[in-house]
Amino acid sequence: MVSNFDGNNTVRCRYCGQLNHTRASSSGEARCGRCRLPLSDRPHRKFPDLDKHEYVHPADSRALAALRAIPGIDSALKKFLAVTGESVIRVIFMASAVHVTPRQCPDLYAKLQVACTTLGVDMPELFVQQSPIVNAFTGGVERPVIVLHSSLIERLTDEEVLAVIAHEVGHIHAEHVLYLTAARLLEALANVALANAPVAKAATAILSGTMHAALLAWARRAELSCDRAALLVTQDPDVIGRTMMKLCGGTFASKVDYQEFLQQARDFQKNYDESVLDRFWADVISSNLTHPFPIWRVSEILKWVEGGEYERLLAGARASVAA
Repeated sequence: MVSNFDGNNTVRCRYCGQLNHTRASSSGEARCGRCRLPLSDRPHRKFPDLDKHEYVHPADSRALAALRAIPGIDSALKKFLAVTGESVIRVIFMASAVHVTPRQCPDLYAKLQVACTTLGVDMPELFVQQSPIVNAFTGGVERPVIVLHSSLIERLTDEEVLAVIAHEVGHIHAEHVLYLTAARLLEALANVALANAPVAKAATAILSGTMHAALLAWARRAELSCDRAALLVTQDPDVIGRTMMKLCGGTFASKVDYQEFLQQARDFQKNYDESVLDRFWADVISSNLTHPFPIWRVSEILKWVEGGEYERLLAGARASVAA
């Protein structure tokens, strides 16, 4: 719950630590002048010593084990990345996107700092790229970069933007970046404009069909882990749920009943668990995707929260702070 601050107040932001001299807005909600997140007297928990295995989704772990069990997968991925080149990622975004710094889009930079300090991750570079596609992604290997598409952040509240950034930082914390970069490059090289380029043919020929399928299967499940990381940063399940609602409904989401949307996620999960045919079609339709369905992601976050695992992890952070 956001506190109302009446009159002139000195309030330290629980997210970024900025000291704010603030007055309640006409809506009764005060926001930090640095990170633009709501001011509150509630504590914000940090996880500087967080072990990835404390939150990584079991489906992520199983899919990664299956991927690593494929003979030659690591050497094939290294060759694949050598052909495509990690440096191309940085060149592309330095040349075509806005580089977020303390002076350029400082509120986004502050949100990145919040996510990194909460999860105990070194700061990567952050870019905003103009694109009609609602997306964000993390790439690179030795020097990861995070890219936010303009159409995504234009649709989201500040808290939801924090969730997206925290999700991407989660990929770095969970050590997804090597395999994730390969999956994203495969997705890019499948683009019609690039598919016939010599470098695309050479790169994709390195990975067998089995490797390709296993990589995409893992990538979808890795997203579930990073939704959990986003929740550990935002510390509000509804922020994650509403972000997914906007991924489903776009600008129409403002007319969507949020509680009904959550029920839709529960119904989807129930049908997936109980109907062999529903499960077959859901798996077939998603088999060539790098991201799981947003509704599936909501249902998985609901299970994590309602099953008590999230609260137990948060309670551990509370105990560590109290100590």
